[in-house]
Amino acid sequence: MKNNIICFIAASVLLFFPALAGAQATVVRVDGQKVYLDTTSLNRSVQKGEIFKVILSSEKLVNPKTGKNLGDIYTYSPEGKIVEVQPMYAVGELPEKASASVGQEAVIEAAAPVYTRDADEDASSRQKIVYAPVEQEIISLTQADITAPGAQNFITLSADGKVTVWSRAGKDTLAEQLSYTVPSAKRAVTLSAAPVKEGGLAQIFVSVYDPSRSSVSALVLENENGALQETASLPYFVKELGCGKDKKIWAQKPFVSAARPGNAREVAYQNGKYTVQKDMFSTQRNWLTGLNRYDVENAGADNLIYTSSNGTVRLTLQNGKRAESKDLFAAAPNRVKYKQEIVKFYPSLQVFGPAGDATVAAVENTSKLGLLSETFGQYQSGKIHFLTFEKGRLSLQDTVNLDGVVYDTACSDRAVLAAEVLPDGSSSVVEIFK
Repeated sequence: MKNNIICFIAASVLLFFPALAGAQATVVRVDGQKVYLDTTSLNRSVQKGEIFKVILSSEKLVNPKTGKNLGDIYTYSPEGKIVEVQPMYAVGELPEKASASVGQEAVIEAAAPVYTRDADEDASSRQKIVYAPVEQEIISLTQADITAPGAQNFITLSADGKVTVWSRAGKDTLAEQLSYTVPSAKRAVTLSAAPVKEGGLAQIFVSVYDPSRSSVSALVLENENGALQETASLPYFVKELGCGKDKKIWAQKPFVSAARPGNAREVAYQNGKYTVQKDMFSTQRNWLTGLNRYDVENAGADNLIYTSSNGTVRLTLQNGKRAESKDLFAAAPNRVKYKQEIVKFYPSLQVFGPAGDATVAAVENTSKLGLLSETFGQYQSGKIHFLTFEKGRLSLQDTVNLDGVVYDTACSDRAVLAAEVLPDGSSSVVEIFK
């Protein structure tokens, strides 16, 4: 495992990839609410109960000033379920008489796989998948539709600045689809992805730091003709908050007060460029990694949850008071030297579930010999703790043990995502189901 100090980066990377025909299933027959789909072009097996939707139409999105093709906007049918699977086709059923036609394409979303725990695993009841290791030291990851609608690609950022888009190649293996390397003069910190543009696929945002200027910027990457290209930049630190379809991309001015950042504003795409909205929320001078917003206390509470400097997870209540976890969790393997200060970026906190009955997922990295660590190389393993707000306190409910150290986490519709960095420097992507 590498023993290095990661320099801070704020970069926004936009990724947009046109739909790949091989990643979709063609409609070959329509019979009332039933739609027959040719699945021979898919690179995985389809299962009963999976969700699908038919692409009814698409329209090119073009910048009227430059004439640049910005990709496609898709119109979909209502979601249906796969009810029958045959070797070369699947039958899906829509909730109403199909407006689909023969020859149209359909997107099938993979269902959460069935998982059986080994006898020697931790006692957590949560299902998880650990994908085969890849030769990268992954410091950030997320999930979004990048290569095609419904693709649910994993997107990772490595310590040496490589952005990689992965597809699921099998039960527990990943296949690289696209990649981009951050310029060597800049250092990568964190990665996010969500569809900021109207319609179509998601974009990727990468935060980067320029040590020579002690400045943060946001690189924006887009897929142009099958390759990721830098198309724009923003002078912000950028990070996603939320899970799956509810994710939004937020930006904050870095170093507003010494090594502290400013408040957060949502990133938008308007008039052919990326901007930030006027409305903001206070991060209490915390970086967007290591915090989240959610109705934890009750519906409409809009609580701020964050990792404090002493390692506890804290919840700001509506009455202005704070609740916190009894135990210390967080450790910060991702850090940079800004002027004379060390800036720590805590692993992201994921929050999900019903308003007023939410679950918080927080990282603990265990130091070697039980010592407090100031460098990444002294950590030896990680855990994901699941907490709920009860009787004025964030209480530990469940823990999932990992084999490696965790820089960052993300949240999909169905799972908390982490990448465990193993002792040999490789990494495994892990899905821990909600």
